[in-house]
Amino acid sequence: MYTLGDIPRKSALFHGSRMAVVFEGVRLTHREFNARVNRLANALAARGIGKADKVAILGENSDRYLTAYFAAAKLGACVVPLNFRLSDEELMHIVKDSEAGLLFAGDGYEQRTLAVCNQVESAGPMITLEKAVPGQHFLDELIKNSPETEPATEVEEGDLAVLMYTGGTTGLPKGVMLSHRNLMTAATAMSVISGVRHTDSTCFVLPLFHVSIWPVFLLLLAGGKVVINRKPDLGEILRLIADEKCTHMNLVPTVYAWLMEYPLVGQYDLSSLELLTYAGSPFPPETLKRCIERFGPLFAQGYGSTETAGGPVSFLPMDDHQVSGPGSRLLASAGKPAICSEVKIVDENGELLPPGEIGEVAVRGRHVMMGYWKNQDLTAKTLHNGWLHMGDMGFLDEEGYLFLVDRKADMIVTGGENVYPQETENVLYEHEAVLECAVVSAPDPTWGERVQAVVVLKQGARAGAEELIAFCKTRLAGYKCPKSILFRDALPKTPIGKILRKDLKQEFWKDNQRSIG
Repeated sequence: MYTLGDIPRKSALFHGSRMAVVFEGVRLTHREFNARVNRLANALAARGIGKADKVAILGENSDRYLTAYFAAAKLGACVVPLNFRLSDEELMHIVKDSEAGLLFAGDGYEQRTLAVCNQVESAGPMITLEKAVPGQHFLDELIKNSPETEPATEVEEGDLAVLMYTGGTTGLPKGVMLSHRNLMTAATAMSVISGVRHTDSTCFVLPLFHVSIWPVFLLLLAGGKVVINRKPDLGEILRLIADEKCTHMNLVPTVYAWLMEYPLVGQYDLSSLELLTYAGSPFPPETLKRCIERFGPLFAQGYGSTETAGGPVSFLPMDDHQVSGPGSRLLASAGKPAICSEVKIVDENGELLPPGEIGEVAVRGRHVMMGYWKNQDLTAKTLHNGWLHMGDMGFLDEEGYLFLVDRKADMIVTGGENVYPQETENVLYEHEAVLECAVVSAPDPTWGERVQAVVVLKQGARAGAEELIAFCKTRLAGYKCPKSILFRDALPKTPIGKILRKDLKQEFWKDNQRSIG
């Protein structure tokens, strides 16, 4: 099994003259990209960076972010990607907890990174990626006289490659330990499933600090091209697809919905697109149908998590995305277990459940994380005999398709009845006036918890709470319908566009004596 550092090395060998990375004014072939990675790796090695050292990166997407990522991998160092949306306190916690000894700073994040370095005793020097800062190291200066030869470090597939911090329902971010084996298994599995070729190119939109980095690994591994967006901008996404003739894009459902509603979308030539993958959160079937009608039958879904290295637990291919007929039921499915995964549904005691019964999703495979950094208790709670318990509730049907019901922690218990918010949200999305929605629990003096909806209406659309509640009652049991609806101009989201139910739920419970996790 190859390591992450082998991706640019092998691609330079087999696809040297083909275009590898495009970012703003930068265009690098596979040979040029690998050479730059090597120069940085050798420069870091000369300064004492080596196996098991932690290298943190704070910045928006760029070609240089990728250079730092792969340079660390070639030295056997562990990459610690930092979410720039986090507070200074959270960033300092991650840098200290991870024991990062070197920090890279992207454009506009130099001062924040320097502040973290000054506050965390263990943090070492700062290297700026995109512009020189007086008194600090600059990537261009470091690599100017550094050799392009491959680093001599022997990196093993079981070595820790990435320490990726992810938020929980409570507390500070926790570190997910991902080995080279984990990440390469995930990338290889997606390569087989998606059929990506060296002639393909991906329009990369989601943050490089996230586990959604997998299309980069996938396309570079195949000898294809990665076209990088600094940050999500609908017009720029569409322009890059048209100008660079991108064949692939991976987004969360929310961003696809934004693109579909974008007024100028029809002015761009998107005919090069062949595959649109989505992950990260459920795609409401009605919204998915409209996206298929707008962009064509190009959609495929991968279900996974940070703990599975972004690799697919299950996969729903394009052929299973039917907008009408009996096959349309699969639009609500997460697909069948992927080539790298074994999947089962278990009850509260970890016992196997038969097809059709709802329980917790568990997965086993070489893409499953090594564990949580410095947290043996949480690791033991989540990993049982090699099986990762996903925290998602769902069932397998008789044909082996996985259907996710909701997050275990998001289930609402109202008057003794279990309500899975996703089911109620899917119905709200069927209403022509609803752009976005989230359903959460809220305190109720009679039922303990009530079904609370928060809705964003489409521009120019009108609908009141009573109308939407009545709409739900025509399609759902009464206890599953919202008892109250709050209207907002926008919903809180993660950097990749996932709606943050947790934040909304906390708003309703913050002054209540009982706490909902």
